[in-house]
Amino acid sequence: MSAERAQTSPVRTAMVMAAGLGTRMRPLTDHRPKPLVEVAGRTLIDHVLDRLVEAGIETAVVNVHHFADQMVAHLARRDDIRIKISDERAALLDSGGGIAQARALLGEAPVLVANIDSLWTEAGEPPLKTLMDAWDPERMDVLLLLVARGRGLGFEGPQGFFRDDEGRLTHSAEPVPPTPFANVGFQILKPEILDGAAGEAFSIVPIWKALAARGRLFGAVMDAFWMHVGDPAARDAAEAKLVP
Repeated sequence: MSAERAQTSPVRTAMVMAAGLGTRMRPLTDHRPKPLVEVAGRTLIDHVLDRLVEAGIETAVVNVHHFADQMVAHLARRDDIRIKISDERAALLDSGGGIAQARALLGEAPVLVANIDSLWTEAGEPPLKTLMDAWDPERMDVLLLLVARGRGLGFEGPQGFFRDDEGRLTHSAEPVPPTPFANVGFQILKPEILDGAAGEAFSIVPIWKALAARGRLFGAVMDAFWMHVGDPAARDAAEAKLVP
């Protein structure tokens, strides 16, 4: 990404969610954390960090738990982005709790939150550009990156989102009608929505639902083909898509 694009990025800090046990990825995670599983010759964590650097992110706060020492050593090799570690060795804190735990490291400005098990092809506009261009802090507290049903691997079941003409979201787990969009594991949020919750494990989904009820949860739809790398079979399928 050009220096001009990086200078105009509306978000400069990311939270990378990398602390999970990766149980569905066994046996690949028997002796390493899930973020260090390789797809197409590159670890999952490096795929994500590469995309963040391209999008103009300057600092990545990475939470660690499973094989934490391996993660810290691996991340120390990156010299193209500032890395801060949010240590969850004592206990896993789930999606909301992990972000809340890192609150002091994230600062006050909006943050891009990224899961390490989401990859995509390079077709169309870069997804993180789509996300950043759509971000409007006057109207939004959270902006999710979405994929349309049929444009990804790993979008099964009814759970997902409906999106109105202005981009506002409602969440649904009902089978009828099927939801047209799924969250791909990337979002921009205002850190203060998690204030007061540090020290406990909790999901961010109830916060999404509360914001949706207030008209403050929005979504931006990616052009690219999305791949959820949740287990060894999904890893192989993603690699087949990424390797010519």
